[in-house]
Amino acid sequence: MTQPEQATLPAARAGTTVDAVAARMRALDAVLPERDGVAVFNRVYLTVTEEIGRRLRGGEFPDPRAATALDVRFAERYLTAVEADAADLRPPACWRPLFQLRRHPGVRPLQFALAGVNAHVGHDLPLAVVDACHALGCEPADLEDEFEHVGEILVALEERVREELMPGPDLLQLADPLTHLVGSWSLERAREAAWAAARALWALRHCPDVAGEFTDRLDAV
Repeated sequence: MTQPEQATLPAARAGTTVDAVAARMRALDAVLPERDGVAVFNRVYLTVTEEIGRRLRGGEFPDPRAATALDVRFAERYLTAVEADAADLRPPACWRPLFQLRRHPGVRPLQFALAGVNAHVGHDLPLAVVDACHALGCEPADLEDEFEHVGEILVALEERVREELMPGPDLLQLADPLTHLVGSWSLERAREAAWAAARALWALRHCPDVAGEFTDRLDAV
């Protein structure tokens, strides 16, 4: 079975809003077992999406239309990966560890959450920036304020995720590999890399072969 083309994912469904994608995440939460790895990440992402929706309604984004376009297309890539896995299709390679190990009893909730965040920010975010630019007829630079604003929300919630999902000191030894994983991974660095990748993909948009190879490498990373 061939892998579906993720780099040319169609634009978000007509009329889709941040509240609409949040509703789809809530629907997933309602049917997934609580300890399922995708459920763990989905709860984290739902929290982020609901916060973005609140801030949009509160007028905190300088360009609500651009912020909505970016957030919706970002969420659509995750939801499309979930749907592909449910249909026994092949989601992007970066998502497969989470899907394949989602029921493994030896994997901790924090690992599931970080695996999802890593795939979504490292792979989906730059592609979502390009999707939004095509939809809005703009350049990545025109979305930089919205990108940074969404990123600030993600960073603020990262600490909350660690606090809620990190095992307590009674369960976690200093030499536990999880402490090294948490200490070595940085959402801020991942966001910076995603922005650089989005700009590179946009610059390569008239060179589809090279852009496709770049996207494949992005997925493999």
